[in-house]
Amino acid sequence: MKKYIILSNLLITVFLYSCNSGKNKFDASGTFETIETIVSSEVNGKITQLNIEEGQSIEQGTLIAIIDTSQLYLKKKQLRATINSILSRQPEIAKQLASIQEQIFTAEREKKRIENLVKSEAAGTKQLDDINAQLSLLKKQYIASQSSLEISKNGLNQDIIPLQVQIEQTQDLIEKSKIVNPIKGVVLSKYAETNEITALGKPIYKIARLDELIFRMYVSGDQLPLLKTGQQLDISIDAGNGEKKEVKGKISWISSEAEFTPKTIQTKDERANLVYAIKLLVPNDGSIKLGMYGEVRFNSEK
Repeated sequence: MKKYIILSNLLITVFLYSCNSGKNKFDASGTFETIETIVSSEVNGKITQLNIEEGQSIEQGTLIAIIDTSQLYLKKKQLRATINSILSRQPEIAKQLASIQEQIFTAEREKKRIENLVKSEAAGTKQLDDINAQLSLLKKQYIASQSSLEISKNGLNQDIIPLQVQIEQTQDLIEKSKIVNPIKGVVLSKYAETNEITALGKPIYKIARLDELIFRMYVSGDQLPLLKTGQQLDISIDAGNGEKKEVKGKISWISSEAEFTPKTIQTKDERANLVYAIKLLVPNDGSIKLGMYGEVRFNSEK
């Protein structure tokens, strides 16, 4: 009688296990991750303002930190003063040529007067030749002076160009002294504090999007033809108290090359040596945590 009871209990256990195994059957598994962005300083200086805390949600475009720009403003002021000094040495071409221009106008009037006298035979042609020679000389002087003054002005303008470039570079550094949050997300880590000295490339904080996570899983070559970019899959995750919750994920990327199976990942064929990585974009309502494990079935909506 005792043997029949043991056999009966064994059959019930096998039945329950089989039912449970059927319920928990999945095609692939993976973990949730996100793209983390480390925001670093682009200039050297003291942090005069830093408005973040770990765990804080920040919108894209929010001003996060300001790095002291006093020296940059002084450099910019000095460059502008140098430019103004160069500009003050530029010749006023029109004014400096006005005297010669007036002489030319006077000579042209005198030429007309002499021409009229010559026509009426009241003056000789020598006077006309003399005024023509004088007018020609004045015009040559005008052209030579104009050319010389323009060369001088152009040279000074060329001296200004590198200074203007330096002002633009300085202004760019001033703008980069304002650290603006690049993406909407949650601050994962904070690496600096107000009044600390920072440097070019030194991390200030790390931020990541948590409203949409990446679910990375691995499948065998036999499973690969069942999947395509844009396909939706059901991902089963722990909901607490032994319960499961299903979330939807859309395939955004499929690796074109196989790789060895990661030790932490199991596929439907657990012994497969080579697998393909696949990423799914999964909207997160806050219930999914980074590093959480998930199981996937391939019979979802496509």
